[in-house]
Amino acid sequence: MMDRIWGQACAELEKSVGPNNYNHWIKPLRLASIDDGAAHFVSPTRFISDWVNRHFAKDIMAVLTRSGATVERLRFDVGSQAARPAAQAAAPASHAAETPTTRAPRADLGAPLDPRYTFNNFVVGKPNELAHAAARRVAEGGPVGFNPLFLYGGVGLGKTHLMHAIAHDFQARHPAAQVLYLSAEQFMYRFVQALRESTIMDFKGMFRNVNMLMVDDVQFIAGKDSTQEEFFHTFNALVDQGKQIVISADRAPAEIKGLEERIKSRLSCGLIVDLHPTTYELRLGILQSKTEVFRAQQPDLEIGAGVLEFLAHRITTNVRVLEGALQRLFAHASLLRREITLEVAQECLADILRTNDRKINIDDIQRKVAEHYNIRLADMMGPKRARNVARPRQIAMYLSKQLTSRSLPEIGRRFGGRDHTTIMHGVRKIEELLVEDSSMVEDIAVLKRMLEA
Repeated sequence: MMDRIWGQACAELEKSVGPNNYNHWIKPLRLASIDDGAAHFVSPTRFISDWVNRHFAKDIMAVLTRSGATVERLRFDVGSQAARPAAQAAAPASHAAETPTTRAPRADLGAPLDPRYTFNNFVVGKPNELAHAAARRVAEGGPVGFNPLFLYGGVGLGKTHLMHAIAHDFQARHPAAQVLYLSAEQFMYRFVQALRESTIMDFKGMFRNVNMLMVDDVQFIAGKDSTQEEFFHTFNALVDQGKQIVISADRAPAEIKGLEERIKSRLSCGLIVDLHPTTYELRLGILQSKTEVFRAQQPDLEIGAGVLEFLAHRITTNVRVLEGALQRLFAHASLLRREITLEVAQECLADILRTNDRKINIDDIQRKVAEHYNIRLADMMGPKRARNVARPRQIAMYLSKQLTSRSLPEIGRRFGGRDHTTIMHGVRKIEELLVEDSSMVEDIAVLKRMLEA
């Protein structure tokens, strides 16, 4: 009875949550019983049951309720062996006997891969062309020449998209290979769980028997000593076996405060690639690509002349905000049956545009300071130390720290690749001068008014 109900529910769930989410999280579950408003499941690991409860409980309860059962909550028991999918639960005993009673932990139980994040959907431009080429090379498999591949950059520049694309492409080329993709936070969660449940050997087996390990946002483990220790040994074990590692972070390894020096050293041994902020051309290309995808679904979509160019020029924060704005316009046009004109875009996206209007970027600051002090813009990034160049450069550093949300390492990169300690020194020097030099106070006030106008 339960097998039939769960089998029907699984067919619906695969469609509603998508094949990738279904295969990773729901397929390993087995429905044991339904009583007193609770659906009881057997799960192979606590991690899976916790993830399902957080992300798919409503979907599962809705599907089971439609089947005629009364389900108000989910309960999970962690089995000693991996739970069999419902479709296999009724297999003859002779077949069951052929299945090994013990096997290595499954390596596909990481975070689900987004089916939208593929190389085909990644728009390449000058800011990300090296990262894209490196990701393509890793996805091919075989001897790569660099390990790990370390991708870093600000929010919404494509790090996660490239990591998902690598995993999709690698698995398509090597179906038997085991790829484990997860965030650094999930790595830590699993490690702590393994310590608590005394299953540390299972944890080590899962992470050290994959063909490719991909860890997103590795800066999260900074300052967490025990997790760093395990990550270090896992990293070494995989590299020694010739297995590929792909890491992402919001900054370069050397700039991650609280990360052990030995881990920084290991991460720096491979290829480190910076994804730079998007250019106007890249943003426009992304908008055009997304529009074509939507047009394939809604052939009657009408977008007025200049709308995409307007968005590419005005929304410069990150790609996620840009794509979100475009999606809002698509929904507006679809629901109200209206053409997306420039006026409609300005009205519909007023809040996003206001937010972006308030954004001051480092390029603007460097340009305004250079004009104010009559020096070349190139001198901001150059090595000159003459006072008439060094002081304006320090002022630009100070204003970049005050008026933008960029970190010191990011500011340093925009000033000719200077170290973050150089930026700190420049900022402190201007702060000291502001206390004792009235002309400096006036100059800073004038520059702020110019930038905020």
